[in-house]
Amino acid sequence: MATVTRARNAAQLALDLEVPAALPLLPIAPEWKDQPRLWGPALHPMCSYLASFPAALAHAFIGRYSRRGDVVLDPFSGRGTTPLQACAEGRIGVGNDLNPLAYLLTAAKVEPATPAEAATRLATLRLGWASSSADWLALAETVLADPSDPSGPPSVAVPIAGSGAPATRLETVPREVTVAFHSRTLAQLLYVRTVLRHEDRTDRFLAAALTGILHGKSASYLSELMPNTFSMAPRYVRDFAARTAFASPDRDVFGGLEKKLARLHREALPRTPGIALLGDARDTTDRARAALRERGLPERVRLVVTSPPYLRVVKYGYYNWLRTWLLGEDARAIDAALDDAHHREPYLAFLREVLADLRPILADDAVVVLVIGDVETDRGRPIRGAVGLAERVWERAAEPEGYRLAGIALDDVAAGRKMTKLWGAEAGQATKTDRILVLGATEAGRRRALSGAATPIDWDWPPRGLRAI
Repeated sequence: MATVTRARNAAQLALDLEVPAALPLLPIAPEWKDQPRLWGPALHPMCSYLASFPAALAHAFIGRYSRRGDVVLDPFSGRGTTPLQACAEGRIGVGNDLNPLAYLLTAAKVEPATPAEAATRLATLRLGWASSSADWLALAETVLADPSDPSGPPSVAVPIAGSGAPATRLETVPREVTVAFHSRTLAQLLYVRTVLRHEDRTDRFLAAALTGILHGKSASYLSELMPNTFSMAPRYVRDFAARTAFASPDRDVFGGLEKKLARLHREALPRTPGIALLGDARDTTDRARAALRERGLPERVRLVVTSPPYLRVVKYGYYNWLRTWLLGEDARAIDAALDDAHHREPYLAFLREVLADLRPILADDAVVVLVIGDVETDRGRPIRGAVGLAERVWERAAEPEGYRLAGIALDDVAAGRKMTKLWGAEAGQATKTDRILVLGATEAGRRRALSGAATPIDWDWPPRGLRAI
């Protein structure tokens, strides 16, 4: 019996280490790398987001494989790069994500508040704060002076996010949140998070803008506790604050938000609205079709541009726990729902389900662009079968569902720019190359992908064809 088991294990190891067949290369030069870091619409840098591709990459494929009025879909929309870029170029951008933070950012970008709407709402918030600040300041001081055991859970309750401050809906503030902000800043945040309602388009836009200024290393951020714009581990934050006697500077939430809104509104908003969806990528089609039908829009997708989550690299809730607190979301619940710590086989099965779900909504000549990142190690240990992931996605997920292969484009990533390098050996180690797998929904889509590969792209922003609209 042991001999049989060893033989099976050896066979599986051989399969794991097998190098998949090389895929044909598409003649698509990575010109997006030559563009400025903040290339594209001003709404893109609303909030940092881990493992997101640049707007210029989305533009490179939107320009090649879609026309104005086409539906462009991203089932893993993240911070909304693809749907926003599509809307900015006169397409109908549709973004879906299971992460509530990603959904909020995508929705805020594809249906943004106008400058007048945002300014009016901000003025209303200021007035509300002026009339109730004494109560909120007292509450913040009580939270900071919480007498309960510092090693245990906090005991002072505050209104939950979006509740409008009814006394019957309460929650406690995590201790790592309390050490991040000055008492006045914390009081303003408690007020704002309570009264903003994310189902309202303007409130959602302000909440999304606020997530982008929570923490960082400049005076434009509300806290300087963390060295980056992603959240450090909660225990590290608590220990660091105690060890260094950290005291956050007094930062005005309303002044910071006003400056952030001015940056977001420094250019005209896209005239084509888009659609944001909250849900599992494996059942995007029905929800996208219903949303498009409700608005009287075309119900067939002509282009998909997306980056499925990397193997065991990013915990989107964990590394955004301060933002999720602001929004009233549970970071642990988000990571449990996303289940992004896939091993190879479940990951390929997951992507096959996603691609199978997309087939009914794709136009006959639709092109599907998948940005696939290889991951070499997980917490310092090699991952068998992770390199060559794009090839495996084709063989095990796309080809069995009837997609036609156009080829791959290479996106070399400088080692120092990989977000996962920031975490060293404690997280998945990505390689220096992303492989962009380009598929056709049918043979017509494959041919269109091949013929469009050499299409020249206008890198002026906004493109000449959109400046007059």
